Amino acid sequence: MSQLLGIITRLQSLQENAGSGEPLQRFFEVEGEKRCSVKYFDKTNTFELEVYQKGEKPQSYQFDNIDMIAMEIFDLLQ
Repeated sequence: MSQLLGIITRLQSLQENAGSGEPLQRFFEVEGEKRCSVKYFDKTNTFELEVYQKGEKPQSYQFDNIDMIAMEIFDLLQ
């Protein structure tokens, strides 16, 4: 559960530090390999999850719920 709490903490820091006009971004890695990135858009209060898979184009998903995106990131990091 502590990994999930760490993910939520990082997402909350994106929300708290937003407001500069440009979306803030965080990367999530496993053993040095980027699995996904998250951008937070302050104007719409939404997150964009971009999932990286070897040999494929990154896939983007929109979330307006911090708990839902945290669970998605948790699953990607497993």
